[in-house]
Amino acid sequence: MTDPDAPRKETDSSYSQIRVLLPQHLRTLAQVQGELLVEVAAPATVRSILDALEARYPVLRGTIRDHVTLERRPFLRFFACEEDLSHDSPDTHLPDAVASGKEPLLIIGAIAGG
Repeated sequence: MTDPDAPRKETDSSYSQIRVLLPQHLRTLAQVQGELLVEVAAPATVRSILDALEARYPVLRGTIRDHVTLERRPFLRFFACEEDLSHDSPDTHLPDAVASGKEPLLIIGAIAGG
């Protein structure tokens, strides 16, 4: 049986190491610091990254997206390569810079108020 946390060979292009930056409150909840690395099967999508995050950090289930509908929580936004992906389909392929690990997927807590 293969260890899911074991690093893949660099020649295995069917998986990508994705950098993810969570808001501070979710990093605290998951007891992590800085950027996270998750491995997802190509092509990388927001859905595949969230699935990998929730599998690796079960405490995050329901914090980024609803348990039942899997819709993004209202006060969280997804950004990649300076683009807001929050309203895109979660199955849209992420930019190559994110899929290759050059740029992170940012999950940002929105600011509300007046």
